[in-house]
Amino acid sequence: MERHAALRVTEHSHAILLATLDRPEVANAFDTAAALELCELFERFQTEQRYRCVVITGAGDRAFCAGADLKERNSLSDAQWRSQHEIFERMFRAVRDCPIPVVAAVNGAAYAGGLELVLHCDFAYASAAAKFALTEVSLGIMPGGGGTQTLPRVVGERRAKELILAARPFSAEEALAWGVVNRLCEPGKVVLEALLVAERIAGLAPLAVRQAKEAIRQGLHRDLDSAMQIEIEAYNRLVGTEDRREGLRAFNEKRKPKFEGR
Repeated sequence: MERHAALRVTEHSHAILLATLDRPEVANAFDTAAALELCELFERFQTEQRYRCVVITGAGDRAFCAGADLKERNSLSDAQWRSQHEIFERMFRAVRDCPIPVVAAVNGAAYAGGLELVLHCDFAYASAAAKFALTEVSLGIMPGGGGTQTLPRVVGERRAKELILAARPFSAEEALAWGVVNRLCEPGKVVLEALLVAERIAGLAPLAVRQAKEAIRQGLHRDLDSAMQIEIEAYNRLVGTEDRREGLRAFNEKRKPKFEGR
């Protein structure tokens, strides 16, 4: 287990990491130090090939993440605020650009930057007791971690405008119906369910998973012809891999494949 000031990182298996925002006294809000720890964790996956999936959650059962730590921000000058926000921007990019799947296990409230963090993950499971909101306009600011861009892409423009412009909280049931989360779990079981799907992902061909994720991300907002070309280029990168040969051998030999990521 890696222990930092604000982030607890546990190796669930040889291929899966569980990252827990560990500041329950402030609803797992991220301060500058916590954001830098998240940057360090997620940026390492750009070069490190060991892990195949990451699950991110919050400590306790009250909050996943309440966003930025407003007590810390209360003492910042305008220049310091902008400087800090650049670190937050780097953190969100690191999660968004992570080459391996990132699954959010939303154990409680996901507000402001906490919801933006969920939206930058590849998909999310949530406790049935979880709550969601982009509350920034109630504080004189606006979403600055991608919320005005990611939420409309998930729930649609008009619903996103209602949620953002009215700072309207929404329930776990609404989050499921609108596609913000993929599954609701009994309170206390969301991390277990997220780790189970992470185990399934980790058992599949890691190069194929990475290429499929990148093809989805790159192609989603292109025209169909361009997106199809992106897919074919990603597909062709896999043809010469040992994992592709192992998958075919295992199918014909009626056994479980042993993928090694090469």
